[in-house]
Amino acid sequence: MKILLLEHPRSVTPERCNDIANTPLSSCLLSGYAAGMLKGKGHEVEIVEGYLDRLSYSELADRVNAVKPDILGVHIVYHWRKDLALFDFLEGVKRKEQASFIIAYGFYATISFEDILTSCHAINSVIIGEPEGPFADLAGSASFGHDTPCVPGFARRDGAGGIKYIKQKPVENLDCLPFPVRTEAMYRLPEVNLLGSRGCYGRCTFCYVNSFYGPGSPWRGRSPENIAEEIDAIISKKGLRDFYFTDPNFFGPGQEGQDRALRIASLLKPRSIRFGIEGRVNDIHEGTIGVLVDAGLRYILIGLESGKDESLKRMNKMTTVAQNERALTILRKHGVEPNVGFIMFEPDSSLGDVRINFEFLKRNALLKNLPVTANVLYHHQIVLEGTQAYHNLKKEKRLELQRSSSYEGTAYFKKPEVADLADIMRRITNILFGRMDGTWSGKDIEPPGMLERYVKVNHLIVKVFEDGLTALEGGGRFDKERIASLVRETENEIDGIFYKS
Repeated sequence: MKILLLEHPRSVTPERCNDIANTPLSSCLLSGYAAGMLKGKGHEVEIVEGYLDRLSYSELADRVNAVKPDILGVHIVYHWRKDLALFDFLEGVKRKEQASFIIAYGFYATISFEDILTSCHAINSVIIGEPEGPFADLAGSASFGHDTPCVPGFARRDGAGGIKYIKQKPVENLDCLPFPVRTEAMYRLPEVNLLGSRGCYGRCTFCYVNSFYGPGSPWRGRSPENIAEEIDAIISKKGLRDFYFTDPNFFGPGQEGQDRALRIASLLKPRSIRFGIEGRVNDIHEGTIGVLVDAGLRYILIGLESGKDESLKRMNKMTTVAQNERALTILRKHGVEPNVGFIMFEPDSSLGDVRINFEFLKRNALLKNLPVTANVLYHHQIVLEGTQAYHNLKKEKRLELQRSSSYEGTAYFKKPEVADLADIMRRITNILFGRMDGTWSGKDIEPPGMLERYVKVNHLIVKVFEDGLTALEGGGRFDKERIASLVRETENEIDGIFYKS
């Protein structure tokens, strides 16, 4: 059977350039894992990188028409709006009979399957959760045709105006999965993405990782030996030695998770690679980090999220400020400056919460690097369907849903003064990220003398934040005109620093 898997074109509007978490990084391997499973079952499979190869929909139509696949699988990624261009493209594919059957999959598709099936009739069905097993079952089904057979993991229309689906069980033994297929476009990335585990034992209110895998799904880890085998295959094939574990939670729970990480380190050290990971602060242990660094660990993302224990409890982080600070100390002791997740503006924040966050960032030297500063002084809590925060805020009638899609909501801040400061920092950091897009993305060569300018802009951003916070704490308010004026003044100062002769 001929199967084409599509990574569709995506774009980000300027006002969303600094937003993250529209899909977990681990989703970048969904198509590759599906392709690996399907190829293992004897099917003819191709992945088309519409996003990484920057293909237009006209070019994608030519690719689909040349193959005329029995199944067109589309990994739908939410990029801050309902993707009408993608839906129009799929309607055209179906109308021209370029593909017999169209399947959607991915985090967005799993959580918003009803909206997708209602909005795009060209899509025959949606895979809910992990795509490998359902995709292979469907392709191998004797009853496969123009209607989706009753295969676990699929949502489909029932012919009476409704939608029905059969739940699937998460894959228990990840070692049984074939290694993911990687395209040449993926090998051109700075690091080779690896997935060493799935799921998370945490239950943060803003996260929907576990909603993708299903209620009650546990954290599951591949064996260290299986991971090392995949790395060996990549080194042998491409000679690449820079890797990034896209797991939302590299370590896994408890002592068993630490022991597994130590075993992974023991296998990676003789391979002389460099790698990055993501993890929870409570899993940053002195002995384990030292061994991982010795094995090649160079980058880590940890979710601090807040400098106040009460805020961490609201987010159900199951961590403390003390653990945040201990993790920073341990990582820096071993020469690793972490990238951090931080939610400066959560819907229930008070100015007191924001002040405590700000002082926490200063105290822990997290406002000295411009890209980091711009992120941590900006981020509000993004509220996506499938999270506990979405459910809670919607129930409280504090969530404004988009007209085009119910997948994302804008939370109303309890405190209008917090909303003012969040608005100011959102606008200013969007300007900054827009100015620096070419340089920070690697598309443009960094001009000489930029380090000194970064320091000056960093100081400016911190000062604007602190001055605004102090004014609000003193009872001041920022109306629309004052906010616009402040943003214009700051924009001019940024440009004066960056573009002076």
